[in-house]
Amino acid sequence: MSTNIAIIGGTGFEQLPVDIYAEPLKVNTEFGEVTVLSLSDNYTEPSKLYFVSRHGAAHHIAPHAINHRANIAALAELEVKLVLASNAVGSLCTAWPAGTLVTPNDLIDFGTTSPVTLFNEQNWSHTDFSEPYNRKLIACIHQAAATFAQTVIPSAVYLCCRGPRFETPAEIKMFRSWGADVVGMTGAPEAIYAKEAGLSYAALAVVTNLAAGLSTEPVYHEQVSVIMKQRLPVVRQILIEAAARAIQEID
Repeated sequence: MSTNIAIIGGTGFEQLPVDIYAEPLKVNTEFGEVTVLSLSDNYTEPSKLYFVSRHGAAHHIAPHAINHRANIAALAELEVKLVLASNAVGSLCTAWPAGTLVTPNDLIDFGTTSPVTLFNEQNWSHTDFSEPYNRKLIACIHQAAATFAQTVIPSAVYLCCRGPRFETPAEIKMFRSWGADVVGMTGAPEAIYAKEAGLSYAALAVVTNLAAGLSTEPVYHEQVSVIMKQRLPVVRQILIEAAARAIQEID
């Protein structure tokens, strides 16, 4: 039986390029309807490769309004077992400037997830979270990056805030003391729901700015968009190549 795989595109990766044909599928879940694109190119044959735009094709869904539960439930409905995602993040490490690629290996959920679980009150369980991001999928990302001569920071603690506002300097100072390396607005709910649904999950994060208080420059979304536009071609290449590798290397 084949293992289907999905890529969830975040800020800057809202759409696929026109040369990649994908069939839109409407998937109904108990949490709502989700549009999932089925890629026709044989990147992962015989397995299917799907794409979900986290913020919508026009980036019209705010971070706090994303229906993560529906997205993950839709992928589970399509028998997806492996999920790769992209994240735009602020860096808490001054040695990681804009454009740096990072694979998180742990996370801190700073009160972001609402509701807190994919489960309902009648059907729930305690989920082990000692490995939020799948090590084998992370390895596939690094192998893929090497084929495109890209350096990726091998580990980082991702801290997730609610958004849509950016963080304060005092918050960033506190987060650094906790051991956080990068900060974003969407990664924790997605990782949590994926784990609860039994999906293996990993992310490739792109540093778009130094976090508040670590630079004299203010943080603004236009800056994030510019950096993501610059890095998108290689991020897309890495994730598609990683998907192909994952199908071959992960049971």
